[in-house]
Amino acid sequence: MTWRLVNSKSEGLIFNIQRFAIHDGPGLGTTVFMKGCPLRCRWCSNPESWETYPEIMVHNIKCIAGCRKCLETCPSDAISFTTQGSGIEVDREKCDLCMKCVEVCPSRAIERVGNWMTVEEVLGQVLADKIFYQNSGGGLTISGGEPLLQGEFVTELCKQGKEEGIHITLDTSGYGSWIVMEKVLRYVDLVLFDIKHMDSMKHKEGTEVGNELILSNLKKTASLCRIWIRIPLIPKFNDSDWEIEEVTKFVSELNVEKVSILPYHEWGVSKYAKLGRVYQLAGTSLPIEEHLADIVKRIECSGLKVAVGS
Repeated sequence: MTWRLVNSKSEGLIFNIQRFAIHDGPGLGTTVFMKGCPLRCRWCSNPESWETYPEIMVHNIKCIAGCRKCLETCPSDAISFTTQGSGIEVDREKCDLCMKCVEVCPSRAIERVGNWMTVEEVLGQVLADKIFYQNSGGGLTISGGEPLLQGEFVTELCKQGKEEGIHITLDTSGYGSWIVMEKVLRYVDLVLFDIKHMDSMKHKEGTEVGNELILSNLKKTASLCRIWIRIPLIPKFNDSDWEIEEVTKFVSELNVEKVSILPYHEWGVSKYAKLGRVYQLAGTSLPIEEHLADIVKRIECSGLKVAVGS
């Protein structure tokens, strides 16, 4: 199957729109999750955001074992059932993502992840809650995946959102063309910018890309927009004394409003099996509260405002 490029002004590939969001920017808002990401963060809680095309997720808990409509419908013979007959198995190499199994599943045990939407369709959902944005200081947050991969669409969405008087937040890894990013930022009020590691080799170990482009784009962005730095705190990856010292030193030289520490969690682990993937950080311990408190205190000592979890 041939897939379309995901950088169109008229349509964007979106895998979720979350209303009444409180963790992705100020106030009460709506978060639009763009599909497609050039990073492969080992701790990612949204692995369904990685690929630049629609996928299928399997929810065996919803499966009606005796139904088997998906098996009968699949033209690629990519679907089978476990030996106990209680779960769907998909041969991802055979599957051509025709989505016929999704169409016939009566219990939605097979789900399509990623739908093409126009700017007008997305904005229609966002504007439905405009009164809540006005009362809480919230608005539209564009997240992912990585929104910069669909820069043309995201720019147009931001532009039309601003014309409607909506506060716009961009949630980004910063890994993308500065030419694209600069266009998007013209219509953005606030940037949530991730820093995952200050050492490029370690960054590549955890995400499969280096951090040079990210840090370069961060410096440029800091001169143009309000910024909240976000640090996903991953035990034994970026929570050492050296890393906290280096990231604090770097951020202190920028004009940022606050630093948000996002402690490691396992909320998205179950998604990996549903996508036919393996979660690479299985067995990782959650951050220790005392260590987290110490990190917050050390960053605050530099004069930076720090928040945990938002």
